[in-house]
Amino acid sequence: MQRFTGKTAVVTGAAGGIGAATALRLASEGATVILADIADAAGQAVVERIVAGGTRAAYVHCDVSSPEEWERLRDRTHEIAGPADVVHNNAFIHLPGAAHELTADAWDREISVNLKALYLAARTFLDDLRSTKGCFVATSSVHANFGLPGNPAYAAAKGGICALIRQLAVEYGPDVRFNSVLPGPILTDVWDGVSEEDQRMSARATALDRLGAADEVASAVAFLASADASYITGTDLLVDGGWSVKKESK
Repeated sequence: MQRFTGKTAVVTGAAGGIGAATALRLASEGATVILADIADAAGQAVVERIVAGGTRAAYVHCDVSSPEEWERLRDRTHEIAGPADVVHNNAFIHLPGAAHELTADAWDREISVNLKALYLAARTFLDDLRSTKGCFVATSSVHANFGLPGNPAYAAAKGGICALIRQLAVEYGPDVRFNSVLPGPILTDVWDGVSEEDQRMSARATALDRLGAADEVASAVAFLASADASYITGTDLLVDGGWSVKKESK
């Protein structure tokens, strides 16, 4: 399928994991992709993979907590490929610790990168998306709906993403569609250092009895960003292998 031929997509957190998988997926369906991250070498490597496949792509350094860097990302996008048709707000930071252990600076950093960035992304690219009748997809998490120890700022930010996506969908429909994906246990670099035993425990917590892959989340993002989801806005799409519905009880 070539659902994004002639379209421009901006993907943040695109140097690895879900962001890289999404950039590759959108490019495989014809999009010109602008990749944004702070991991410059890794981001450029993803660009080279896309270009080798015959599709246009470029990398832009962007700290998503900075309004100025969002504006620079938009300006570079316009220079390279014109206005954005798709924005995937995906960059994140995770600083675990219980509320009484987490410093105020750590809390502020998580909220800035994980939640404030969504506001900045929407504000910065709104005119583009209105003009292209485009769509916006944010990466939230199952943490938005469930409490797991040691994740107060992360959970607050991910829950805020879902609430803000609903607000944006109402505020800017019918011109722009806003949706989010809520990944469960997805095997990316975040799992580096997690023991095989703990990985298996998380896999058993899903109805599908396995961890997910970044490509599987990218497929969901591509669906929500495409015309196949033309009547879907303001929704939170779980991509968790049934983690949210499986409970152990007698």
